[in-house]
Amino acid sequence: MRVAMYYSNNDVRLEEMPKPEAGPGELLIEIHASGICGSDVLEWYRIDKVPLVLGHEIAGEIVAVGEGLKGFKPGNRVSASHHVPCGKCHYCLRGHESVCDTLRKTKFYPGGFSEYVKLPAENIELGGVYSLPEGLSYEEATFTEPLACVLRGQRLAGMQKADTVLVLGCGTSGLLHLQLARRQGAHRVIATDVVDFRLKKAEELGADKAVCAKDYTPDYLRKVNEGRLADLVVLCTGAPSAIKQAFESVDKGGTILFFAAAGKDFQVPLPINEVFWRNEITLTSSYAGSGQDHRDALRFISEGAVNVKDMITHRFGLKDAGEGFKLVAEAGDCLKVVVEPQEV
Repeated sequence: MRVAMYYSNNDVRLEEMPKPEAGPGELLIEIHASGICGSDVLEWYRIDKVPLVLGHEIAGEIVAVGEGLKGFKPGNRVSASHHVPCGKCHYCLRGHESVCDTLRKTKFYPGGFSEYVKLPAENIELGGVYSLPEGLSYEEATFTEPLACVLRGQRLAGMQKADTVLVLGCGTSGLLHLQLARRQGAHRVIATDVVDFRLKKAEELGADKAVCAKDYTPDYLRKVNEGRLADLVVLCTGAPSAIKQAFESVDKGGTILFFAAAGKDFQVPLPINEVFWRNEITLTSSYAGSGQDHRDALRFISEGAVNVKDMITHRFGLKDAGEGFKLVAEAGDCLKVVVEPQEV
C-alpha cells in the first residue's frame, strides 16, 4: 500500500509498505481522510523518530474484521483514537486520562497518512472506535480528535458561561476554541493572530473581535471588554510574545490554558507575586482527549454546533502530502489541511 513517509517537514515521500492484515480482535480501516495536525509538523519532537508514518486525525471505512470481534462489520464508517486510556488507573480515575500509561503506549499502525490502518485489539476493547453519523463526511469527521482535545482543555480550564475568553492564535485549534467558547455561553470572545487570512476566518466563525497580535495590547482588551481583562486566556501558539501577552491579559482570578507546545526546552519566567500571591491566577494545560470527549466532539460536529467544514482550506492525495505539511508548518493562508489517501 502507499504511505506518506515523514522524514522532516520538507521531506515527506510517497513510499510503499505491506498492507496490514486484521488479526484476532483487530480492525482494518481504509482511510478516506486524515487531517494534518500542528503536532505533526513539530519537527523537534519528531526528528529523532523518523522515518515514520504520521496521521492521527482519521476517518474511514472498515474493510476487515478480525476473528472473534463482535459489533463491527465491513462497510461501517468510523473514526478512531490513536491513543486510548485504560479507564482504571490512578490517573484515569482522577480525570487525567491523557497522562495514563496505557494511553501513551497505545497506537494504530502505521498512521493515518496511508491507504489502510490497522487498529489493535486493545484500542478497540477500550472504546477507541466511533461510528460516524449518517450524512457526516469523512473530511468533517477528521475534526473529531482535535475538537475532543479542545473540549477537554476548556473543561480543565473551568470555562464558564459569561466568561470573557481571549484566544491567542487562530489556527485550527484556536478557531475550534473560539467556536466552542461561544457555544458554551462565553460573554465575549477575542482572538489574535499575525495572519490576516486567519483573523478574517475568526470573525466569520464568531469572534467578537479579531485583532493582529502585533497590534494587540491589554489596554485594547480593556477597551472592548468593559474595562476588564480576560477570565480565560487560551494559548494556541507557543510564540514567546504570545505567552507574554497571556500573562499581561488574564484578569484577577482568571485562568491561562497552555494548549499549544512551545519550542524545545523553552521556559517561562513566572511573575510569582503578581500571578500566584496577589491575583489568584491559575495556570493549566491539557493534552489529548478522553473517549467521552471524542464522542461529544463527534456529536457537536454532526449537529452543526461547531462549524468545521468551513475550516478546511486544502486537500491533497498521498503523493502530494508533502505540500500539505509545508503549508501547515508555514502557518500562513491555510487552516485545516486534509490528506485523502484514496485519491490518486
